[in-house]
Parts: sequence; structure tokens; C-alpha cells
Amino acid sequence: MGDPGGATGPEEEPLARLLCDVTTLTDAPASAGVLWRLAEPGRQLDADVVHLPPGRRVGTHVEPDLDVLLLVVAGEGTVTGLGGDQPLATGGLLWLPRGSRRALAAGERGLSYLTVHRRRPGMTVRSRAT
Repeated sequence: MGDPGGATGPEEEPLARLLCDVTTLTDAPASAGVLWRLAEPGRQLDADVVHLPPGRRVGTHVEPDLDVLLLVVAGEGTVTGLGGDQPLATGGLLWLPRGSRRALAAGERGLSYLTVHRRRPGMTVRSRAT
């Protein structure tokens, strides 16, 4: 906070705060997709709460640069990787190391999960080499 004369003082200490109630988000999700996204300025992490309705999938993909933690917050489903299918249920915490191939499928009750990973750097505009 600055003083009335316009000079600024030392930076304020960041405050921990509750961002959302995940159970409220997942009790009756409106649709598939991102239910919540971490959007705090200056953050070092990216995080999303995502919902897949029953029978929906996230196709096979590889994240080449980032490790991802996935926490199942509601429902159940399956993660498929090189090791085959692994069941996912509420409370399950999954580590998806960078470079791992994976797909997700929601079960009969759908699948809602939190993902957390290091924040990707913003896009950089570069001049064209001549």
C-alpha cells in the first residue's frame, strides 16, 4: 500500500486464502470442461478443476515438458498408459511424469479432478530473422 503522497512502501506479504470449495463445484457440474482455474497474478503454478461427464474421455496424449499431479475429487474413471488401465476413484492422487503417454475416461458417475503443474511460461513474440 502506498502513502498519500504517492511514494510506495515495502511490498506487502502475500496472504494465504481459500480459493473455492471443490465439493460445491462438483456436486452438480453444469457441463464438461474446466469448472475452476487458478488465475492469481504472480503465481508459479497452474491448476484446474475439470469435469468429464459419464462416458466422456480425454484422448491419448503426451505432456513433453511438465510433470502433472491429478487428484480425483469426485466420481471415478480410468487412466490408460503404457502400463495398461488403472482405476481412478475419489481421493486418488496420480503422478503423471513428463513424457508419459496417458488417456482418461470417466466412469458411470463422471470424473472430476484437480490438476496441478508448474506454470507454463507466457508466449514470447520474437522478431523475424532476416
